[in-house]
This record gives sequence, C-alpha cells and structure tokens, in this order.
Amino acid sequence: MNIKERLNRILSTLPKGVQLVAVSKFHPAERLQEAYDAGQRIFGESRPQEMVAKYDVLPKDIEWHMIGHLQTNKVKYIAPFVTMISSVDSDRLIEEIEKQAAKNNRTIDILLEVHVAQEETKSGWSEEELRAYLSSGILNNMAHVRVRGVMTIASNTDDESVVRHDFETIRRIFNELKPQFGEAFDTLSIGMSDDYPIALEYDSTMVRIGTAIFGAREY
Repeated sequence: MNIKERLNRILSTLPKGVQLVAVSKFHPAERLQEAYDAGQRIFGESRPQEMVAKYDVLPKDIEWHMIGHLQTNKVKYIAPFVTMISSVDSDRLIEEIEKQAAKNNRTIDILLEVHVAQEETKSGWSEEELRAYLSSGILNNMAHVRVRGVMTIASNTDDESVVRHDFETIRRIFNELKPQFGEAFDTLSIGMSDDYPIALEYDSTMVRIGTAIFGAREY
C-alpha cells in the first residue's frame, strides 16, 4: 500500500470532526509531499530544526503541529509559522511561547499535555499541578497564546483496560476544564497508530498517526 492508500484507509475510520495529524517526524520531505498530494494538510513534528527544514521546502498551506517535548530555547525557531504546539507541559514553556508569539505578532494555539499514564517517563503536568497553575490566573495575561484543549499519551501497554482508564481520565479533565476556557477549548488530542480506535470511543477530536501512514521511521 502506498501513502495515499494508507491515508485514505485511516480517514475512512475517523468520524466527522476528528482531525488527523500525520506524524511525519524522521521522514523525508518527499514522503510528506506524497501525503500532501493525497490531501493531508496537518503534519506533526517533534524536533524544531527538522520542522523548519521541512517548512522551508513544502507548501505553505500546511498546518505544522509540534508534538514532541519542546525546550524553551527552541520555541523561537518555530514561532513564526507553527500552527499548534500540542506538548505544552510547563509554565516556563507557556511564557516563552507567549513571548515569541508576541515578537512575531501572532497568536499560537496550544494544548496542555497532562500526564495520566502509568510510566514515569512520560512528560506532562500532573492534574494537580495543572489545576494549581490554571487557578493562579497567570494565563489571563497571555494575549498571544490560545489554549485549545488537552493532550496525553496513554500508557504503553498491551493491557487495554489501562489504556481505557487513561483515556477516561483525560476526557474527564477535558470536560471539567472546558467551562473555564469556553468555545475555543475544543480539542481532545488522544490516540496514536496503535490505540486510536479506542481513543475515538472516548471522544477524541484529534488523532496523531505516523507509522500507519508513513511506515517504519528512518532514524
């Protein structure tokens, strides 16, 4: 199966209103172009330098999503064009995004990454940390950052009940936070190549799929 066929197969399984982020990290620009030619417009990268290099050579109507852990000193490289930063896991990162977005006279959409998985290695706020930060009111002063929702990566396990528990937890957090942010808070980003069919059962509005579109990564 080629990229177009894989892409269409996945799109056929997504309910109306669910966005597909094609996780293109470590794949060459030519493969992204194939997906673009097949109609895909949202691509997810995890390294700022790689994203910039691809931005420079690919069509300018692509929406670029930063999906990996982002160091504060790298925000400046992607701030001029990134559509969404979906792995926002600290107050320092939010402050830097605000600063760089203001410099570029832009508003940058972000997702708050919440750690709900069993593994300690996953990044993200704990629910307690996030609630404490939000109740501080600091975000109210951020005119160039727009919080669109939450994101998490479920536990890496074959035990489906654990994955379901993670998705149930993040869905609850999303629904509880929504009234605080209003209409713009519309994105529950859960589900990857292996577990996105389960994520759809928990009201995912954005899935991040790489391997099932592009095949194994070329590191």
